[in-house]
Amino acid sequence: MKKVLLLGSGMVAGPVIRYLLDHQYFVTIATPLVDRAYHLAGDKSNFNVVDWTIEKEELLSKLVKEHDLVISLIPYIYHVKVARQCILYRKNMLTTSYVSPEMKSLHDEAKNAGIIILNECGLDPGIDHMSAMKIIDHVHQKKGTVDVFYSYCGALPAPESADNPFRYRFSWSPRGVLLAGKNSAQYVRNGYMVNISPENLFKDVRTIDFPEFGQMEVYPNRDSLSYIDLYGIHEVCSLMRGTIRYPGWCEIMDAFKKLNLFSDVEIDSSELTYRQFIARQADLTTDENLENNLCTFLGLKNNSLPLEALKWVGFLDNEPINKEKTTPFDITADLMIPKMLLEDHERDMVQMLHYFEVSYPDGSKEVINSSMLVYGEPGKDSAVAKTVALPAAVASCLILENKISLKGVHIPIYPEIYLPVLDKLAEMGICLQEESKTLP
Repeated sequence: MKKVLLLGSGMVAGPVIRYLLDHQYFVTIATPLVDRAYHLAGDKSNFNVVDWTIEKEELLSKLVKEHDLVISLIPYIYHVKVARQCILYRKNMLTTSYVSPEMKSLHDEAKNAGIIILNECGLDPGIDHMSAMKIIDHVHQKKGTVDVFYSYCGALPAPESADNPFRYRFSWSPRGVLLAGKNSAQYVRNGYMVNISPENLFKDVRTIDFPEFGQMEVYPNRDSLSYIDLYGIHEVCSLMRGTIRYPGWCEIMDAFKKLNLFSDVEIDSSELTYRQFIARQADLTTDENLENNLCTFLGLKNNSLPLEALKWVGFLDNEPINKEKTTPFDITADLMIPKMLLEDHERDMVQMLHYFEVSYPDGSKEVINSSMLVYGEPGKDSAVAKTVALPAAVASCLILENKISLKGVHIPIYPEIYLPVLDKLAEMGICLQEESKTLP
């Protein structure tokens, strides 16, 4: 029986553990959350739990040496430390995280060690790569060109749980969601590079009609330009990756940015109420006209959605903040997160949409839409957990079965990875539905 070392037992670990145990692999779960690990493994017998944290380097070395594959679900900043151990002991490794420059630099060492370190094998990044590359490779095999490519993804509450002004609940790293709003963005439109500064991120909004669901909004997601080389679509004229949200999110977040609520500049809030804090952010007084003056400051109507959101989350309350040295970002996060966590009885959902415009040598043109909608199951697995974990689990089995020949540091953009992974995911109900039409 081959042995897998799983580092971490967080929110996406459950489906990985169960998939590997059901496929008769022995799984060692290394985590400080020992009780949670036992709970996730259930009544299976082919597993072990080890109390481990990243500081226990000797134990990590011992564990890596004893196993055939290491799956790292710990924070991405520690992946390189794990990867170096995998290279030392010639053990394959998989993560769901973006490849860092430090991880990329290990490519030759991993290749020389005869192992694969497969990264970005989750949802986004992961399923987005695999499903996009399946279409891109098919178009290129027909000698076609990808003229336009938009790729959108969002982790959201199901409609019945989108019941606050933000129409959002946190179903994965809450602080990560808010931190993403501080990013800049780059994409290509009609052959020209577009740069979006962090303060303008939520002003660059487009509306989409998600198949069989309805209207949603999208804002740009980080650097789309790198995907031109990554996906081999140097012919593309327009390319953007974006984040999907319910309508209204971007208007609220743009107002929050104007109020500088995501600032990391330290302030003393020990004698401030939330109402005083928000007034201070707009350089206003806390009299009875604060709401009207806030709307004037933000350039909004008095019944605007951002004002409703500020009220709902608690920024206009006279409650004391009760913190000394803190930041506006921390104040904002500490207000939003407790009120907006997805409850165990609620469903989340994942939406993904690819849009292609392609041309062929005979002069014909085609539009291809590829969409995925996955709902979570209350009391079982969230949509995020399923769509992040199951690609990693399937790819792990392919590695253990020696069905992936690649060596070095990679992501799943190759047919030998994405074809079998997508096939297995489809059997589990996780798939993108494709629609295409030929243009006159």
